[in-house]
Amino acid sequence: MFAYEDKLKAIKLYLKYESYAAAINELGYPSRGALIKWVKEYKDNGDIRKENTRKSKYTNNEKQQAVDHYLEFGKCYSHTCRMLGYPSRELLRQWVKDLAPESRKLKRNGLTLTSDEKEAAVLSLLTRGDTSAQSVADKVGVSWEVLYKHKDQLLSKGVPINKMSESTNTDINKLKDQVKQLQEEVYYLQMQKDILEKAGEIIKKDQGIFLEKLTNREKTILIDAIRPKYKLSQLLIIVDNPKSSYCYHKKQLALPDKYQDVRAKIIDIFERNKRRYGYRRLHASLKNSGILLSEKVVRRIMREETLIVKTIKMRKYNSYHGEISPAVPNILQRDFKADKPNEKWVTDITEFSIPAGKVYLSPMVDCFDGAVVSWTISTSPNEELVNTMLDQAVSILQKDEQAIIHTDRGAHYRWQGWIDRMDNNNLIRSMSKKGCTPDNAACEGFFERLKNEFFYGESWIDISIEDFIELLDEYLEWYNNKRIKLSLGGISIMKYRESLKLIA
Repeated sequence: MFAYEDKLKAIKLYLKYESYAAAINELGYPSRGALIKWVKEYKDNGDIRKENTRKSKYTNNEKQQAVDHYLEFGKCYSHTCRMLGYPSRELLRQWVKDLAPESRKLKRNGLTLTSDEKEAAVLSLLTRGDTSAQSVADKVGVSWEVLYKHKDQLLSKGVPINKMSESTNTDINKLKDQVKQLQEEVYYLQMQKDILEKAGEIIKKDQGIFLEKLTNREKTILIDAIRPKYKLSQLLIIVDNPKSSYCYHKKQLALPDKYQDVRAKIIDIFERNKRRYGYRRLHASLKNSGILLSEKVVRRIMREETLIVKTIKMRKYNSYHGEISPAVPNILQRDFKADKPNEKWVTDITEFSIPAGKVYLSPMVDCFDGAVVSWTISTSPNEELVNTMLDQAVSILQKDEQAIIHTDRGAHYRWQGWIDRMDNNNLIRSMSKKGCTPDNAACEGFFERLKNEFFYGESWIDISIEDFIELLDEYLEWYNNKRIKLSLGGISIMKYRESLKLIA
C-alpha cells in the first residue's frame, strides 16, 4: 500500500517525463500497472483518493479482456500482464481457470520421449521460423518448459552432424556461401572507397574524381599510395591500369623531375597574376623570361599542379530604358580593328553584385590594342558615371584626333548630357542595334575577361564597397601596365605602345 503523497509524487514524475519507465526507475516503485491506474484516475478526476483502499475486484470486462489476450497471444501469463499492465500472474491464472478452464496448460509428466523424439522435437524448435514454441510443444505433446529443457540438454552434449537433417545442412551451407560472398563484396567496396578518398587527397581535381578519366601516371601514383593495404593485382583491376604501364610510370616517377625549376616558375607566375593566366599566357611569360618550353608541357604541369582558371558566366546588366532620343547608325559594323590609337573607342556599363552592395564600372576601351583609356566606378549607374568617364577620355585626345565612340542603346548614351559632350568635342557617335550584343563585342569581350580574372571565383563576403572599388581600380591599372596579351606578341599594352614609340 502506498501513501497519498507517494502516489502523487509518482504521477507528477510521469507527467514530467511522459514515460512510465522513467518515473518507476527514478522512484523504484510502483509496478507499471499500478502507475497506469493512478495516472488514469488522476486524469479522470483531477486527483486521486487519499484513502488507502483499492478495488477488490476488476470488472468482468477487464477480466475477459485479459483472458482473451492470454489465449490469443501464446498463452503466456507474463506477456499478458506486461502488455495490459494488469493483473498479477497469480490472479490471471485464477481468471483463466474460472473463465476458460478447457484452455489451461496441462502438465504432461507422464509422457516420456525417446532420444530420437527429443532430437526431432529440438530440431523442430530451432527451425520453427515464425511459429511459437508453444505450438511446437503442443504438437510434440509436452510443455514448452520441458521442450526447452531437452534443447539445453542436447546442445550441452553436442548433437552429431549426421543426426541433422539434409535440408538443415543445405541451408547452413547456403548461408555460409552468402556470408562469404557478402564479405568479398564489402572488401571490394571498401577498396573502392579507400581508392577514391586517397585520389581526392593526392590528385585534388576541382571537378571531382573519376577513375576512368585519370591518366596512367596518376593511377600509378594512386596505386603506390594505397598499395600497402591491398594487393597490387586487385588495385590494377579496380583502376583499370595494365601492369606494364604501372611498371613504366613507376620507373619514370623514380627519376629526377627535369621540370622542377620551371614548375616552380610557372606556379609563381600563376599566383603572382592572381590565378588569371591560362596556359597560353603562362607560355608567353616563360618565353619573355627566356625559358623555352612547349605549350603541351606547360599544360601538363598546370594539370599536375591543379592550376585552374575559374570561369563563370552571370546575368548581364541591362541599361536600356526605351527610345529616349533618336538612335544613330552603327558606323563600326562590328569592325573593331583600328590602325592607330584613339581611332575607335567602345564603352558600356557592367555591374558587380557583392554582399556589401552593387558596384558599376564604365570603361572606355581603345580598339587599337585593348587599352582602357579611362574608367569611372560608382555605386549608382547614373548620368554622372558615364559623363565623367567621357570627360576623362576626351582629355587625352590631340587636337587633330576625332574618335568614333561606339555604344549600345542604353539610356546613358541617349541623354542630352552625353550628346552635348559628343558634339562639343567633335566626336562621332555609333550605336548597336537594339538587343544585339555582338555589335559591341569588343567591349563585351573586355567585360568577360575582367570578370573571369578579377571577379568570379573569389569570396567578397567581408569586402566593403570602398575596398572593392580600390581592388577593381588596381586590377585595371594592372590590366593596362602588366597583363600580357598574346595578340600583342606576349607583352603588356603599355610595353606594346612603348615599342611603337607611341608613348615615352
